[in-house]
Parts: sequence; structure tokens; C-alpha cells
Amino acid sequence: MTNWKSAIFSSLIASTAMFAIPGAALAQDADGTGAGETADDGAIVVTGLRQQYRGDVPLTEIPQTVQTLDGAVLKELNITGLADGLDLASGISRQNSFGGLWDSFAIRGFAGDENFPSGFLVNGFNGGRGYGGTRDASNIERIEILKGPNGAVFGRGEPGGTINITTKKADLADTFGSFAVSAGSFETYRVEADYNLALSDTLAVRVNGAAQDAGSFRDTVESNKVVASPSILWAPTNTTKISYEMEYVDNNVPFERGVVAVDGKLGLIPNSRFLGEPGDGPTEVDVLGHQLQFQQQFSRNWFLLVGAGYRDTSFVGFSSDAELAAGRQTIDNDGENLARQRRFRDYGAINKTIRGELSGKLYTGPLTHHVLVGADYDVFKLDLFQTRIRPGNYVAGTPITAASNAINIYDPVYGQLPNPIPPAPGATYVTDSDETQKAWGIYFQDQIDITERLKLRLGGRFDHFNQRFVDHRPTLAVPVTTVNVRERFSPTVGVLYELTDTLGVYAAYGEGFRPNSGVDPDGDTFVPETSTSYEAGLRFTSNDDAINATLAVYSMKKDNILTSDPAGSGQSVAAGAAKSKGLEADVTANLPGDLSLIANYAYTDAEWSTTGGDKDFGLAINPGDPLINIPKHQANLLLTKGFDLGTAGRATIGGGVNYVSKRLGETGTDFYLPGYTLVRAMASYEPDESVRLSVNVTNVLDETYYPASYHRWWVMPGAPRAITGRVDFFF
Repeated sequence: MTNWKSAIFSSLIASTAMFAIPGAALAQDADGTGAGETADDGAIVVTGLRQQYRGDVPLTEIPQTVQTLDGAVLKELNITGLADGLDLASGISRQNSFGGLWDSFAIRGFAGDENFPSGFLVNGFNGGRGYGGTRDASNIERIEILKGPNGAVFGRGEPGGTINITTKKADLADTFGSFAVSAGSFETYRVEADYNLALSDTLAVRVNGAAQDAGSFRDTVESNKVVASPSILWAPTNTTKISYEMEYVDNNVPFERGVVAVDGKLGLIPNSRFLGEPGDGPTEVDVLGHQLQFQQQFSRNWFLLVGAGYRDTSFVGFSSDAELAAGRQTIDNDGENLARQRRFRDYGAINKTIRGELSGKLYTGPLTHHVLVGADYDVFKLDLFQTRIRPGNYVAGTPITAASNAINIYDPVYGQLPNPIPPAPGATYVTDSDETQKAWGIYFQDQIDITERLKLRLGGRFDHFNQRFVDHRPTLAVPVTTVNVRERFSPTVGVLYELTDTLGVYAAYGEGFRPNSGVDPDGDTFVPETSTSYEAGLRFTSNDDAINATLAVYSMKKDNILTSDPAGSGQSVAAGAAKSKGLEADVTANLPGDLSLIANYAYTDAEWSTTGGDKDFGLAINPGDPLINIPKHQANLLLTKGFDLGTAGRATIGGGVNYVSKRLGETGTDFYLPGYTLVRAMASYEPDESVRLSVNVTNVLDETYYPASYHRWWVMPGAPRAITGRVDFFF
């Protein structure tokens, strides 16, 4: 794996000097398209970099649910990570976070491959692939959550929706900057900086980053990270823009699986208790990424977008995890000693992307066509190495020895560090493989203005997917190579009718697919998951754009989900199916009296629709069984009010409530995580435009809660009440 620590500052300086040509992008227009405009003298002026896969259709005219979270709101609430930001959205639920080292979530009940982080886009490039750790919020300008069927344009992904992060980029308009320091509960300290330098009318440079040193409410758990995102914008002509952005992450955090439920009962030990080994040290996550984008405007209505992305991620470290095999676990017998595996992981991934898109308007008689045609090529390389030493089978009533690597959950004594790397006695290989996925796709979309009020969207995407998997485990006589080729066409159709100037009704249908990683008992790569999705809804936008509201219903199904091999091989087969249906209501409003409101509710009914076995433990799954970590009910309310204090400045106070109902905590069982209600409060004071003082309190009522789990012995607890003070300086 690549280690860039020793070269970070020289890399940042070199990148700024090297790319004192092509650079980043202007902010998008208010309609969300980043469209160009024509000046009074007829000259074409590009006012922003458009979004790939979007075309020139404003978000308000897309026939699907779209929710937007502004980066300013995240900053006001002192939200520093993507997962906390998505808690404000409807229909998004937390999933297994892989020891707290990646972002994992489900949209409308479907989560994707639990062996990888959840997929999301960053400026249209895939930001969730690989092992890049949790996403920091310091450079987020906006989060767009496009619900429903998107596969016909975006390609591989989940049917519940697509999340696209737009980052803060270099801006030609002005020179500006900010600096922030914060300190909070559990000895958490953080600094953020953002500086944009407009060097000329055609060249701008921006550097954005953060550094954090954090303790935790979890015993012995400490972490630190540094993130940086320098970007450059070059506009050699009025119709041409070239942008470059770099991503750097150095994150060090212990890998841990949380607490345990003894006999299915939570709360028998403090949620602060760490059941791993401090001696394992932190897991180190490194990221180095690049995005280069070119935009050319040919006329008032036609644009060419070309982009290239490269992202290298690595994940290295030890962990001590509760053993999940019942026959090897000691706590089932004495109720206090938890047997553990010790693992070593060395994961790496490289993702390369090239894409191009032409978009614009065509007119056929009275019809206006918003057309986009594009293609992309993607190479994803995975290099996975994992070893472990695990307890042997345990016989009830016999002494618990060092071979069980057990820890007393009521009186932990740390210091057991058995060597998990062969040829150490008892150590075995879990994974030693490399996998290369090569995919190309072509897509088209035409949104037709049939009348001023009636819009019809038609689209489709063809994907060609080549997967090569090589198993290098030394236990094999020779490496085993498996190659598979898949092809898929994904259509979509949607319609929007504006009943009045403020109220519209829409409906959409789409198909999609997502490749499964790995091989089946016959050594063949898995067939991909396939999905279909239906959605219908109402959308309201007030004449002054102060109030936006949607009400949507949907139904989805997914096939070829991995389940256990019924033949008992201990491996997986792509034979499962699931479905999800639900209702979502969202309101955002800027109200009189300097009031701002975000409110939403989601009802999600996600369940298995086939008989099978859980792929990890073989536990029985029956039609109607719920999907893991999916609450039926979620609700959010956030209300803030500003006060103009005249010459004394400005103040803001606010509060919010987040409700999540009970969820299944382990597939194939009746173990549920309890529902919870969290309350937050905030206050800020701005004596002038250059300083902002703020205080945020999360979990005001200090509620005990559990956001997600994977197994009753891997349950991640939520943080107790935390208070953070922050000072922002603007210049």
C-alpha cells in the first residue's frame, strides 16, 4: 500500500504549482444546473461548471424526489461527517460502519454490498468505492439526494437513490477565506481552513482542509485525521472552463465492533466499554485522489463535458473482534467471557474513470428536448489481504484458555495479542486476492417539454462489465483465476405535470443493476443484482421559492442478493430477493420572522421476498422477514430563528429532533435494536461579518441508543450528550 504521510505538504505545494493552469469550478446556478448564459451583447458567458449526468434540467423539473442539504447548514450544526449530515434526510438509515471506518447507509431500505462502503458520488465521480474511510464534511458545498430510479444515467448503483456531493471549488468572483477552531466533549479538537484566491479574471486557486484530534466516549479509543482538497480553476476563454481538484486523507482510528447484547439484552455493560485490544493500535486509512474536468460551451444551449478521475485508497491495521460462530463463542456459556478473533487487514483499491457528455436543447415543432448523451469508462482494482487467528470450538463447562482470546465484558483486562499472520501457529488466510472490474457504459436521456406544464423523460443506459478475480491464498496449489463478462440495458421513464404554478405531480419507473464481488461455490463470479423501481409524488414550490415540499410513494424490488449456499458449502450464491415500499414527506422553508425549517418523515417497509439463508451464518430467512437496520418510521425536525441585534450584530438559536423506530439488529433472528429520539440544540452570535461564535449540543437528553448493528455481538452504540464550542473567522 502507498504511504504519502512523509510527502503530504510537498505534494500540496507541488500540486498547486504544477496546476497553475487547469482548475476547479464556479458554483452552480440557483436552478441546480450550473447553466451558461448569454450577455446583453450576445456573447456567451459560462457562469458555472455543469453537473455530469444532469443536463440543463433544473432540479425542480426532474420527475423524482430530490432533497438538498446545504453545506452552510452542516457548518451551522457543526456536522463534520457525511453520516451525521445524512441523518437530516428522509429515508436514509445507518448500516454496519465496518468498525467505524467507512460510511454505510441504506436509501429507502436497500443498502448494497455490506463488504464495501456505500456508493456515493463526488462531483459525479464515485467517492464510495475502495477504502477511503468516513467522508469529512469540511469541503462539502452541497449534498444532493436523488431518490428513486437513476440507473439509466448513473449506471451501477442501488434503486433507492443516488447521493452526489458537490465540493467547494475555486471561484473567479472574489478572494475570500475562513478559519475555524472548535473544542468539544471527549477531548475533541478540530481546525478548519478555506481560502480562495482569485489570481485574475481567468485563474483562481482554492485550498480547503481540516485537522482533527479526537478522543471518544468509548474507552481507550482515540483518533486523528488530516484532510485537504486544493482546487484550481482556469477559464482561458468565456466559453471554456477547466478544473482540477485533489483529495488527500490521512485518518487513524482504532477498528472496533462496539458492545454486545448478552442473551439478546443490551445495556448490561456501559456503552463506553471497549471490547477490542488497545494494543492493536489504529487502523490507518490513506487517500490520494484527483479530478480533472473540462467544459466547453458551443452555443447558448450546448455543452461538452469531459472528465477524468483517479483515486487510490488503502486500509491497514489489526483488530480484535468478537467471534460470531456460536460453536466457538464462550459468552453463550458463562455470560461474561467474550471470545475474540484477531485479524490483520491490508486492503487497497485504485479507481480510474474517464467520461464525456454532450448536452443541450433541440426543438421539433412545438416540443423542446433537453438532451444528454454520454459515455464513461471505469477501472476498479481491489487488492485484499486478510489473515486471522480465531478460537477453536468450545465445550461448555471446560476451562476458558488463552486459545479463546476471551475478554471479561464486566471486568476487562487488556493485553492479549495472538499473532494472526501465518506461519504463526493457528493463523490462517481469510483473503489474499486481487480483483479487477472494467466497465464501460453509454447513456442517453431526453426530457421533453410537451407543453409548458407537461414534461416527459425517457432514457436508457447500456453497461458492459468485465470482472477478473484471482485467489492467491497459499493454501491453493496454484492461484485460481475467474473471468466473467456481463451486459445490461437499464431503461427509465418519467413524467411531470405542473397542475399550477406551484404544484406538480410526477411518476417514474427505472431499472438498474449492481455487480456482486467474489465467486460462488463453482468458482464463477456472481451474477449482478438487478432492480426495478416505481415512484410517484407531489411537489410544491412557492412562488418566491421560500417553501419546497414533496410527498412521494415508491415500490422497489431487487433480485440476485447473496445468500448462503443451500448445498452447505459454506459459501454464497446469488439467489435472494427483497422488496421495499414506502412513503416520504419532506419540507424545507424559509419563513417570515427569520425562521428556517427542515422537516421530514419516512415510512419504509423493506423485507425479504424469498426463502434462503443468511450468507454469513446460514440463519433461516423467510418471505416477509425485515431487512437489517431498516426502521419502519423515521422523522426529523430542525428549526432555527435569527435575531437582528442592530449594531450589536446577529444571533441565531435553534433545535432539532430526530426519531428512529426499532430495527432488526441481526439477519435471521428476532434481535431488534430499540427505537430512539435524539434532541439537539444550537446557538450562535455574530458581532460582525468577520466572526461567528457558536455552541452545539447533541443528544441533549443524554439518551442511550444504538444506531446500527450487524450481529448481537457487534452492536455500535451512539454517543451520549456532547457539547462543542466553535469560533469561525471570515475574511
